[in-house]
Amino acid sequence: MAIYIVKRLAAAVATILVIMAITFFLMNTIPGSPFLTEKSTPQQIELANQKYGLDKPLIVQFKNYIVNYAHGDLGVSLKMQEGTPVKKILFGQGKFVLSIKLGVCALLVAICLGIPLGCLAAYKRGTWIDGLLRVLTTVGVAIPTFVLASTLLVAFAVKLNWLPTLSGSLDSWKAYIMPVISLSFYDVCYIAKLTRTSMLDAINQDYIRTAKAKGVKNKWIVLKHALRNSLIPVITFLGPLAAFIITGSFVVETIFSVPGLGKYFIQSVINRDYTIIMATTVVVSVLVIVMNLVVDIAYKIVDPRITLSSTDE
Repeated sequence: MAIYIVKRLAAAVATILVIMAITFFLMNTIPGSPFLTEKSTPQQIELANQKYGLDKPLIVQFKNYIVNYAHGDLGVSLKMQEGTPVKKILFGQGKFVLSIKLGVCALLVAICLGIPLGCLAAYKRGTWIDGLLRVLTTVGVAIPTFVLASTLLVAFAVKLNWLPTLSGSLDSWKAYIMPVISLSFYDVCYIAKLTRTSMLDAINQDYIRTAKAKGVKNKWIVLKHALRNSLIPVITFLGPLAAFIITGSFVVETIFSVPGLGKYFIQSVINRDYTIIMATTVVVSVLVIVMNLVVDIAYKIVDPRITLSSTDE
């Protein structure tokens, strides 16, 4: 296990370097400059480039990024909060914390609703309950997040005035309701469909027939035997989902004016704030890689028959 984890961590470092390289060089292929404004002069742009090292060859700039990141220095904002350390912007000003709070709530809702609904549909397969859940989950998967978020905002905030129009800093429980529903709705439906499919496949296995032959009640077959063995596909989906949902949805945070990591990333792209773009990309990449490692370990917990070795991929 230890050798396996070390090998995965080494691969993770290589993966992050590749992601940084792709992001950096694609980012710099776009014409223009973060310092280009209506009032800026070529001389001012040149001085700003020299100040932040953007006048150097791209390969030298990329090397400097790697060296600085290795020392924990994410650089400073070039435009949005000029001169402010990126680490302070992302972690010290609560943007990352807001995204984590919103994402964790949405993730818990997705897990706590999606898996039970999938189990219920499998347990009641062929009945009207199963049919209704299949229709609802199919429709839920098909609805785009921005459509759902906009509809909730107009219906419950503007028309009915039941919930706050803008969630802002999420300082009350009511402020969480619409963003969390918007973030988790697709995932609830997809997890429910995935759980139902996996559960039905597990129910047809020989060990389930043996349990039925021994007189075990159907509900215990579903909860104790079939569920545990059908969770592998769900866990696989939850790994990257957890990373992306915790870092916040770009669309949801923008619609509900939540000043989290997602909204700030969009603003950094619009303003061509290169250091913010790089740092946000690295943070998301690290979370995805970590969650994938957690998923591999969770496989072993759910199914002890699975072995993890240094040769596994």
